[in-house]
Amino acid sequence: MKLLLSMLLAFQLFPAAENLTPVSIQAQTQPKQLVHPPIPKSTKDTVAIVVLDKPHTEQEIKRLIKPYKGVKLRRIFQEALDGFSVQGSPETIARLTQQQQQEKQIIHVSPVTKYQVQTEESVKIIGVDEVRSFFDSKNKRLTGKGVTVGVIDTGVDYTHPDLKLNYKGGHDLVDNDTDPMETLTPGRQTIHGTHVAGIIAANGKIKGVAPEARILAYRALGPGGGGTTEQVLAAIDQAIKDKVDIVNLSLGNSINGPDLPISLALDRAVEKGIVAVAAAGNSGPNVWTVGSPGTSSKAISVGASTPTMEIPYLLIEGTRDKIRIQPMEGSTEWALDRSYEMVDGGLGRKKDLRNVQGKIVLIKRGTFTFTEKAKNAKEAGAKAVLIYNNIGGGFIGNLETEISIPVGSLSKKDGDFLKKQKPQTARLQIKKEKDQLADFSSRGPVTGTWEIKPDILAPGVAINSTVPGGYLSLQGTSMAAPHVAGACALIKQAHPDWTPEQIKSSLMNTAKPLGEKTEAGAPWYRTSKPERREHSQSNAAGLYRTYEQGAGRIQVADAIKTESLVSPGSIKFGKYTNQHNRHKVRLHVENTSNKKQGYSFAIPYQEDGLDWRFPLSFTLGPKQSKDVTVNLTVDPDVFKKKIHDGYIKLFAGSKTINIPYLYVLEEPGYPRVMGFEFAEGDQPGTYHYEVYLPGGAEEFGIALFNPESFRFVGFLDTSVNVKNGLKRQEFTADQLPPEGTYLAKVFAKKAGKEDFIETMITILK
Repeated sequence: MKLLLSMLLAFQLFPAAENLTPVSIQAQTQPKQLVHPPIPKSTKDTVAIVVLDKPHTEQEIKRLIKPYKGVKLRRIFQEALDGFSVQGSPETIARLTQQQQQEKQIIHVSPVTKYQVQTEESVKIIGVDEVRSFFDSKNKRLTGKGVTVGVIDTGVDYTHPDLKLNYKGGHDLVDNDTDPMETLTPGRQTIHGTHVAGIIAANGKIKGVAPEARILAYRALGPGGGGTTEQVLAAIDQAIKDKVDIVNLSLGNSINGPDLPISLALDRAVEKGIVAVAAAGNSGPNVWTVGSPGTSSKAISVGASTPTMEIPYLLIEGTRDKIRIQPMEGSTEWALDRSYEMVDGGLGRKKDLRNVQGKIVLIKRGTFTFTEKAKNAKEAGAKAVLIYNNIGGGFIGNLETEISIPVGSLSKKDGDFLKKQKPQTARLQIKKEKDQLADFSSRGPVTGTWEIKPDILAPGVAINSTVPGGYLSLQGTSMAAPHVAGACALIKQAHPDWTPEQIKSSLMNTAKPLGEKTEAGAPWYRTSKPERREHSQSNAAGLYRTYEQGAGRIQVADAIKTESLVSPGSIKFGKYTNQHNRHKVRLHVENTSNKKQGYSFAIPYQEDGLDWRFPLSFTLGPKQSKDVTVNLTVDPDVFKKKIHDGYIKLFAGSKTINIPYLYVLEEPGYPRVMGFEFAEGDQPGTYHYEVYLPGGAEEFGIALFNPESFRFVGFLDTSVNVKNGLKRQEFTADQLPPEGTYLAKVFAKKAGKEDFIETMITILK
């Protein structure tokens, strides 16, 4: 199977994301150039790094910068990278940046400072600062030393000064060699794997979570950031052979199913003793959006939380309407000091931006990159840029170069609303937020197994890390996952005998559920000790649902110090059937401390139709463990919720462990069809499609329409009583409709509900 994978990056670092339909799964391409854009006027000199295509002598470099008056050569690099640093006025550095396309030997220009506070913020939030003072059994500080992390991604720039000490080799599964360097081809460069590796183990100007962990790089995604299932599987296979301790996959597709090959491969890796970490995806805030391999049962699936941020809201004058702006990484801070007129900037082409001087310009997503749209608006004199989605829902965005005006994203609904406002005048309001679930973070649960995914959260917004030639701030669950991989390296160093299951449990058992605090007096549960009564944080009290955040945001210091482990870290009671209304799960409780500890469950607050049965309080001696059973009986005539979730609490000594659970009463409203792809076959004139049906279908079909008149042309395929899972069909030339472009409606019907997705397909004979 050659199911194309796209990295879990819904932001604009990769221009091809601009043209994605809601259903396409395609490789996403890198920016044409990763450069520093024109810099705002300043009285201070700017220092920049210039990366070259090959080594240059000092004389050649001086000739190269001679036309740029006032630019001073600072340092020539020969080991870390091919390039040099320069100092000069912002305007002169900007001219050098603008001329880089003519100067073919210049790959890109990058600033030498910025974002360090943001990186420290994300590391501080998860408790790594405290861990720096911890020691392992050999009296060594916890830095990840001795632990190997495999990074399956776009490769790694192993010449980066912050990574070259920790890089210990790898494999290129795209070119099939042992050189996993990022793609450096102009127009197809990649930076993603280097960014991920830096979050895990950068050890230089910035510090990763585990700065002394060993990094093995596996380049499974090639030019532009695309790869196939085959390449990713080959990378996982090689990582297992190399006996890595931890593997990180900040990549994936849009298919919410537990049985995709990569998800199954990660399960196998865990069984072989490897901690597997996977990004959940960037398709939130809707549920059922977590994609493979974030659906792997045994891997640690990671969603994204926010650090402390000042979030801009747009207030529409003359109304009470307030719209949240999602800032794009790479743009300047949103800090407008007065009201501004808003104007429609179409698609952001130069011809669309003739009347935007000093105004907020509203631009529709699509056709070309966020960066090009923002650059055009800035050159036309716009004060700020708002890019709204061209499909339903919101999105996150990253700019491939820095822009000196504010740029943000909006949902299609908000964009359409703003376009209708007359007159269009707005002002800005800033609200401080911390420890929130990022809107873009994909939610669960997993179709078929009804598992809670993601398992945990980690910071994934405004994350600064290494990229070829410098540093860049990005956002996405791709950035959250390596925080967890680094955390696992610290835990592995502290507890080298712990299994992947124990490491996963330590993170989940000690995570912090995110949401509003419980209102005083809100009833939630009673305990199995009659004398102990408390009030719990619950979904009713404002927490995110368990299938949105899992156990919550990781707290690494607590995970390392924990004296009790409960596995699994979350509970799936499954789905109700006429023959199955009594559910039981077994939990393994382990006392990892050197002292005796008491344990007791808190019984959830009584809800009609649910009957809980918990074990009585018990005591475990040092290093002892015990299996206990939790029972849930459901009366469907009384209990009417389709999905029921919450947190079971276990009091373990002086600590409280939250165990998220999920129960499904009826067939819930998950998408019946997802992940459709239509492509040419191996033989000339042939085509094939792939589509994932998570629950199967009583009726399935692909209807073709004329894209201009919407006239029905015919069916590409139809079938009935289709089993769940991946469906693939091949066609010869005589089985296909006439050559042309068609609007395809891919539909699946089950239990009286029909879902469909629409996309354009082109047939050439």
